[in-house]
Amino acid sequence: MMKKSFILLIAAVFSSTIAFSQNKKTDEEAIKHVIQTAYVDGIQNAGEIEAIEKGFHPGFNLLIYKGNMMDKLPIYNWIEYVKIRKAKGENDPEKTTCEFVDIDITGTAAMAKIKLFKGGKHIFTDYLSLYKFSDDGWKIVGKIYYRIPE
Repeated sequence: MMKKSFILLIAAVFSSTIAFSQNKKTDEEAIKHVIQTAYVDGIQNAGEIEAIEKGFHPGFNLLIYKGNMMDKLPIYNWIEYVKIRKAKGENDPEKTTCEFVDIDITGTAAMAKIKLFKGGKHIFTDYLSLYKFSDDGWKIVGKIYYRIPE
């Protein structure tokens, strides 16, 4: 009887570990998708406004560190900037691309470290904060970055 209970316990632990691993993989894929469509294709490459609005939480802020000072740029201002770029036809033919360095997930919170490239040149390292909302899934809620010196 003890041996059977032990085997059932091991089986339960093993199945929950597999389920957790599959959920984490699914969450990582969803996070990568949000970052690619809303941030890289949307913001960086002046893509679809709807994709940006879907992937960013309305309370998002970009924190800008410059000269020992900090400022913030809310998502609605960033979206307006993208709309202006699109209206003026200022889309750079050379697209920004993204390399996912790390995605760290704890429950409904996540942090993604990515590298942005233009023309094969590393231009930024970004740290994106995300929350998983029960109705809408993963949303980008904050960003800090480091601009790679030229």
